[in-house]
Amino acid sequence: MHAAQDRRPLSDAHPARLILILSLAATVGLGIGRFAYALVLPDMRESLGWSYSAAGFMNTINAVGYLLGALAASRLIRRVGWSAAIRGGTLACLAALATCALTGNFAALSLARLVLGIGAAAGFVAGGALAANIAQSHPERANFLLSLYYAGPGVGILASGLIAPFTLQWFGPGSWWIVWWALTLLSAAMTVPLFVIRIESTARFAEASRAAFALPPVLIYLAAYFLFGAGYIAYMTFMIAYVRDGGGDATAQAAFWGLIGASAFVTPWVWRRVLALDRGGLATAIILGTNAIGAGLPMLGHSTAWLAVSAVVFGVAFFAVVNSTTAFVRFNYPHEEWPTAIAAMTVSFGVGQTLGPIVVGAITDVLGSLSYALNVSAALLALGALLSLLQRKVGPKGSVP
Repeated sequence: MHAAQDRRPLSDAHPARLILILSLAATVGLGIGRFAYALVLPDMRESLGWSYSAAGFMNTINAVGYLLGALAASRLIRRVGWSAAIRGGTLACLAALATCALTGNFAALSLARLVLGIGAAAGFVAGGALAANIAQSHPERANFLLSLYYAGPGVGILASGLIAPFTLQWFGPGSWWIVWWALTLLSAAMTVPLFVIRIESTARFAEASRAAFALPPVLIYLAAYFLFGAGYIAYMTFMIAYVRDGGGDATAQAAFWGLIGASAFVTPWVWRRVLALDRGGLATAIILGTNAIGAGLPMLGHSTAWLAVSAVVFGVAFFAVVNSTTAFVRFNYPHEEWPTAIAAMTVSFGVGQTLGPIVVGAITDVLGSLSYALNVSAALLALGALLSLLQRKVGPKGSVP
């Protein structure tokens, strides 16, 4: 009987538990690897003598790595398999995190952030595709099961928010490298379950579709998604520095970051009806507009309560924008065009989040205040919402009716 259980396909054995374990790749690669940088950015910038442009570049190069990794993920999975892609990508993230703790050299840190982005993409895409396969094996619970996977980054944001601010407060200025060690150890512990479970699947990662995909009917939508990529990453890169510059102590920083992470757990329920809207870019416009409001709220006040509202409003929408673009593709294109359509969305978003941090950092250097950076972030998100609102449904053969 025990042997028979060992031969069960992955999707038949405790699907919720398996998807939660797979989500740890996203927790390490994105929740900690990408987003925790904002928590140590102020101390790194001061200790290492960086400009805001240099600080922003660290998230730009990470985004470059993620874009490269996402575009190569399907080929990697076909070549090495699900298990190696998920585990190898997560191990690459661990090595990059450790490198961040070992050196203050700008070139070495840039390389580490690049590798971290590539590894995060490999683990996230492979884990997400396998989680989707598991969820589809249980259609009555598919939406719930898949939402468990996308909570992974929120777990990483929440965990790093509870660790980094207090570590910096305890050890004092210049202790950014200790934070990276703490996050590396946390990530290593979170990686262990990925090596304990059996990651196998009979699912095949399909070759990219050759079905025709017309760009002109969705150029407005792609531009909106580009603006989301540029706008959200600026907020997630510099907002902790803004909280600290306004007098926020470790508790305030941890609470702010934790609220963003915790928002991931309520996102599926908040936006369930909106995501079901099959009306062109309306769902994305509503969610992205909410995201813009959250990003703009700090400009109206710097109290702890006001910043908390900003974190909740931003966070609950931030985690839903990607879901809205997936819904848009599903509603507007036949199944055979999904891979090409999603690839186009990935590239648009990836270019946006690559340019966002360094451009907003340069604006801050020139104008001398992070307030301008956050104004730009909110404006980009608001413009993206307006563009999404203009996107009509795509008709047969990629035409706009």
